[in-house]
Amino acid sequence: MIQPADEAELADWRHIHNVIIPTDPLGPDDVRDRAGRYHLEVAYLGDTPVGCSTVRPPCEETPAATVIARVLPEHRGRGFGTELYLRGLARAREFGGEGVETVVLASNGSGLRFALRHGFVETERYLLPGDTVPYVALTLSV
Repeated sequence: MIQPADEAELADWRHIHNVIIPTDPLGPDDVRDRAGRYHLEVAYLGDTPVGCSTVRPPCEETPAATVIARVLPEHRGRGFGTELYLRGLARAREFGGEGVETVVLASNGSGLRFALRHGFVETERYLLPGDTVPYVALTLSV
């Protein structure tokens, strides 16, 4: 697990994000912007990127920290998501705020099951402008 520090590592993070969230593909500038505002990590198996995470600190409009863990489908079920999530949760707790939230694309059934298994409860579903697949917002209940 590393915090991406160069263009190749940021490209790995972007690739994973874009595979998991095809409705909101990000370009290199978008990822550099996020890396400046959020805590990003990439999980590798050897030299192969297998997952990534985002931890957003609390802010005025969202007083809870947000933890998002993503694992490529072919690498799920091997503990990468749990490791990314636990590391993200630890970072979120360092940020403080009023709890922890996550968000999952509704079409990502395994991501929703993962969040529910880890104590999150659904709070709302919403569509971004122009999207057809809703996002599911969840709050950590434990």
